[in-house]
Formats: sequence, C-alpha cells, structure tokens
Amino acid sequence: MGILQKIFGKSKPKNPEDNFLVTITKEFIRVEHTERKTEEILWNDIKEIKLINTEDGPFLPDVWLALLGENSGCLIPHGAKGFEAVYDIISKYENFNFDNFISSMSCTYNEEFLLWKKE
Repeated sequence: MGILQKIFGKSKPKNPEDNFLVTITKEFIRVEHTERKTEEILWNDIKEIKLINTEDGPFLPDVWLALLGENSGCLIPHGAKGFEAVYDIISKYENFNFDNFISSMSCTYNEEFLLWKKE
C-alpha cells in the first residue's frame, strides 16, 4: 500500500461490538468490555432471556441479548464474537420463542422481546 493510500485511503470502520469479549464455559457466560463493568451469569441461574432493541445504532450496539437471573445477568450485543455461540445454545431451550427473535431482527425502535422464561 502506497503512502498516499495510507493517508487518504478509507480505513475499515470498527464495529462497536468488537470491543466486547464473551467467554462461554459449561458453568457461566461472562461479558467484558474496557469501559463497562464485567457481567457474568451462571447457566443455571438464567430465568429470562430477551432481545432488547434500541435506537442507538449504527455507531453503538442497538440489539442486545439479555440473559437475566435473580441477582445476576449479562448483555451481549448482536454482532459481538460469541453472540452466535450463545444463541446456538439458548435456541435449543424448550419453548424458545423464535417468532419474537425474528420480530426483533426486523425492529428499528426501542422494544423488548421475550425469547424464553424459566417455568
């Protein structure tokens, strides 16, 4: 790459979701970010799973997977590395609401979509 290309060329835009680190183990899910408090929840402690849509995009994450427990929880932005792996696990939960997942993916306003609730 020439010097003029380096100076005037377009740089690849960075996705805000790239700043999140999602760790998945058999026991827990942890979400880390340099500018946020680390969040963690045990798989067994999850009581509700939601997708939360905001109007914050495209320069901030605008779709969040919320894993919620009694005293803990974590938010994973759609597009973060690890989102798909968590989704692959939770989408196998009995009574997972795929219709709400689809509705969330076509939503552009502030809205919450319940995907699963522990019975």
